[in-house]
Amino acid sequence: MNRIGVLTSGGDAPGMNAAIRAVVRKANYYNIEVYGIKRGFAGLITSDFIKLDTITVGDIIHRGGTILRTARCEEFKTEEGQIKALRNLEAFGIEGMIVIGGDGSFRGGLALSKKGIPTIGIPCTIDNDIPFTDYSIGFDTALNTVVEAVNKIRDTATSHERTFVIEVMGRHAGHIALYSGLASGAETIIVPEIPFNTDDICNKIISGYERGKLHSIIIVAEGATSGFKLGEIIQNKTGLDTRVIILGHIQRGGMPSAFDRILASQFGGSAVELIKNNEDRKMVGLTNGRLLITDMEKMLTETKPLDMKLFNLANILSF
Repeated sequence: MNRIGVLTSGGDAPGMNAAIRAVVRKANYYNIEVYGIKRGFAGLITSDFIKLDTITVGDIIHRGGTILRTARCEEFKTEEGQIKALRNLEAFGIEGMIVIGGDGSFRGGLALSKKGIPTIGIPCTIDNDIPFTDYSIGFDTALNTVVEAVNKIRDTATSHERTFVIEVMGRHAGHIALYSGLASGAETIIVPEIPFNTDDICNKIISGYERGKLHSIIIVAEGATSGFKLGEIIQNKTGLDTRVIILGHIQRGGMPSAFDRILASQFGGSAVELIKNNEDRKMVGLTNGRLLITDMEKMLTETKPLDMKLFNLANILSF
């Protein structure tokens, strides 16, 4: 393996740049050239390649977002698009690919592999919904962003004795909501994986106020229900002053945490080792504090379950 490519795809996440840096510097250590593909799989089709080296990836470990940019690409899902990508890779002499992203990115990587380009996946998504790894790059930073925001909202919630509904990201997975809700002491956590009853939520809020609570914080994952819809229901049923805040894309931005920088460095270095040894269709992960390698096809057939012990603990502590 003399020349490889690296791309970032899907939603951006803090730590992507740290992963790019690790891939480039570990590969260069083995005298392997690295080309960055801009704008994900779209860049494979348009031949938007740039050579990366230890200098070009300097001073990016602390930066959020991705220097390679990211984009969705419907054309790559077609046979014609994949053939274009393959021809461009062959023209540049790129023998293997490292794909940084979530499950959609890994499906694209698997398509490349089936076309004859060995591919390794690095899990990077703030949703933390990739199975066979305890953490994905970006989750820890996003989690801390949410907790910091809730800390500030709690101050004004207490001052005005209000109920706040805070909607966080998570279309299909409630990991951000669960972890941030537990870490910030939210009274109620609502996730897509678990059905909820608005009457139960409202009764819990009223009970809290009757016991002397000055506020109530509700954390809801966007995939569970609309924050605005829930806020309207709570206000109508309880008669309490209720405000709604959608944190949105603020959760994706910002400098990666130390944990995410270290995780990205480990994943990037491990991915290079795998591709150097001619491994293919593998994903790097972290389980119980140790690096774990999983077949990409196996990963794509599984879903990551919510930690129910953590959810039940959050409910107990919320009273």
